[in-house]
Amino acid sequence: MKKEIKTETKSNSEHKMEEFEKRNKLAEAGGGEDRIKKQHESGKLTVRERINILLDNGTFNELDKFVLHNATDFDMSKTRIPGDGVVSGYGKIDGRLVYVFGFDFTVFGGSLSRTNADKIIKVQKLSIRNGAPIIALNDSGGARIQEGVASLGGYADIFYLNTMSSGVVPQISAIMGPCAGGAVYSPAITDFVFMVKEKSHMFVTGPEVIKTVTHEDVTKEELGGAMTHNSKSGVAHFISENEESTLMLIRELLQFLPSNNMDDSPYRPSLDDVHRESEKLQTLIPEDPNKPYDMKELITAVVDNEYFFEVMPFFAQNIVVGFAFLGGKSVGIVANQPAVLAGVLDVDASIKGARFVRFCDAFNIPLITFEDVPGFLPGTTQEHLGIIRNGAKLLYAFCEATVPKITVITRKAYGGAYCVMSSKHIGGDVNMAYPTAEIAVMGPEGAVNILYRSADAEGKKVALDDYKENFANPYQAAALGYIDEIILPRQTRIKLIHALEMTQNKTLSNPPKKHGNIPL
Repeated sequence: MKKEIKTETKSNSEHKMEEFEKRNKLAEAGGGEDRIKKQHESGKLTVRERINILLDNGTFNELDKFVLHNATDFDMSKTRIPGDGVVSGYGKIDGRLVYVFGFDFTVFGGSLSRTNADKIIKVQKLSIRNGAPIIALNDSGGARIQEGVASLGGYADIFYLNTMSSGVVPQISAIMGPCAGGAVYSPAITDFVFMVKEKSHMFVTGPEVIKTVTHEDVTKEELGGAMTHNSKSGVAHFISENEESTLMLIRELLQFLPSNNMDDSPYRPSLDDVHRESEKLQTLIPEDPNKPYDMKELITAVVDNEYFFEVMPFFAQNIVVGFAFLGGKSVGIVANQPAVLAGVLDVDASIKGARFVRFCDAFNIPLITFEDVPGFLPGTTQEHLGIIRNGAKLLYAFCEATVPKITVITRKAYGGAYCVMSSKHIGGDVNMAYPTAEIAVMGPEGAVNILYRSADAEGKKVALDDYKENFANPYQAAALGYIDEIILPRQTRIKLIHALEMTQNKTLSNPPKKHGNIPL
């Protein structure tokens, strides 16, 4: 008798499951093992590794994983890789929704195709619609040459949505590799740009083109490296030693930001006593008005847990901007830095300050201003660079801002710079001063030299002493109501927290208009 042999056959659904697993694995492999190995050998992570570090574990949901490009020229139809060189989707950072897209350098050098652009546009629109931050991880060779104007049009569509998103949701760009030509303009529109030391580069035209056109010899690092854009051009806001620290820094920044322009500034409970006084502030301001001190010491002494998250620390160091928590509330801080150029305002400082003020105002983050400014930097160089136009940007930004604005004058507040730094006259809600504050049209020596130009040395000395007594103090401004309160330095923390609590329900609307015309 013949033995019956049973054979197991897979069901149709099982075959389909296996097919899915196969396709999924192929999509996640990107350009393949060899190219992934090459990426690692160059000291760079893959796009999926970056996203896994950036987002909370297990929260990433990928969109358009199996999308293919539609190009046929230059035999492109023979090479189609699922996902096509961009990984996009959504996930969470510290439990909050974010959208993310990243270029995969292992697929066609991360070049932008029309298909890739459509993937990015999809998450941009979702970001606006659902009110959540969007993060771009840039590592791309630029527009895909084989697609011609279709890829260029894709960039333009992305730029348009960057602009529509501006002031609606926070936009963050991390430059993880090359970023050249048209690709640089999307990061430039976004709110914050992160760069990796020696790995990331940004430029409109590369070293080879520059050498051909202008005969200049310049390296990629000198032209558009991380430190160049953090310290000289002001294009980038943060620099990190490696990719991992860059991605962790993005997570850190987001804790200070609301998800969208309709949310309030974030609140984080703190164990730091709101009544804490710092005695070192009593002696921080030197007796000699011309002697510098570090404004960051004052800031850290006042904020929660003495932690200040500085933005653009290497650019225009005569002004300090950044985020902190104060009484649990996220605030934006703008401060003159007497330790650099005596804290004067120049072209770069004005632009840096104005951009930061406008970001905070767009996202309902209260502004704290620490003022010690002798004026605007004089000289032909600054005048020819447009200090009038650029200084007006900072003035415009503070005037336009409707968030709570609290100012503390620590020492010098001279001339037009006094007006610009969130004074009572341009909408300051609470304006305080230390007893060491000097509020005047100009410094005592300059004023006496003008008012008593024909006096002898003895007469000028008497006039100087008289001017210092009458004007190099906060009392005339306080008598006119331009200063709400004169406070002891050690009281700064509690006074700022009380002012924040008092202004938390502030409502102010500027006149209806399409938009203002900031002096760009």
